[in-house]
Amino acid sequence: MNAWLAQHAKALGWALRRLVAAPMNTLLSLLAIGVALALPTGGQMLLGNVQQLAKNAAATPQLSLFLAADAERKDADAIAARLKNHPKVREARYVSREETLKRFKDNEGLAEAITVLPKNPFPDAFVAIPRDETPLAMEQLRDEFRRWPKVEHVQLDSAWVRRLDALLRLGRTGVALLAVLLGLGLVATTFTTIRLQVLTQRTEIEVSRLLGATDAFICRPFYYFGALQGLLGGAVAWLIVLAATLALRGPVTELAALYNAAASLQALDPDDSLLLLAFASALGWLGAALSLGRHLRNP
Repeated sequence: MNAWLAQHAKALGWALRRLVAAPMNTLLSLLAIGVALALPTGGQMLLGNVQQLAKNAAATPQLSLFLAADAERKDADAIAARLKNHPKVREARYVSREETLKRFKDNEGLAEAITVLPKNPFPDAFVAIPRDETPLAMEQLRDEFRRWPKVEHVQLDSAWVRRLDALLRLGRTGVALLAVLLGLGLVATTFTTIRLQVLTQRTEIEVSRLLGATDAFICRPFYYFGALQGLLGGAVAWLIVLAATLALRGPVTELAALYNAAASLQALDPDDSLLLLAFASALGWLGAALSLGRHLRNP
């Protein structure tokens, strides 16, 4: 076990020395990787901010249940009990016909028209807030409420929910495609870099193989080199996105204030930051593996 750890420590040390030995080449490679990864990472950061802003700014989706004109108080009580015990309803509020009539009478533009009506034209109603606010779940809940006794009509304004959900899905798909395309660029960069490293170490590799070194022993330092290059490139991308976030935070806050909204651009959360570093390191390792596999097959 100690020998195995010593071999990995030695391979890691070799990779670090190779990175430090050519600082300009290393810096340019890390900058290229960082800029490439900063684009999908920045998109993910902006998408998270838009999603949070939409959640805070948009009204909570609601379903309005209008009872039949002949519904009595006991019918309203029965529906109130069903809504209270329904597992998919987070909150429900009863709106009596008298309360609705009073609210319309308090409106100056409608008070005169309401006064001349012979009787109260408004039905009793309930406003229900679902636990699951996805469009499909809300539509299923609406269809269920329509089948309840004494429920005349169920209103659901889900158009904005569908539009928001479609925009967020489009944004996530775009970020994923951008990440895949630029990730391929990272793999190509690492492939080329490792290929050059292998060519400069060709004599040492041949001697090692003649002395009985296994492919795993020969490849291990290059794997560490590719993974470290990807990891450091991911760190550069994280710093670029952080700098952009800090630079844009003030203008975004000022713009939101002009629309009487409170918004502040937030940096990447810890989970996305760790995912970025792991993704970059894995791509670097993959580029090294492809380059080494090609060399070992065709030395």
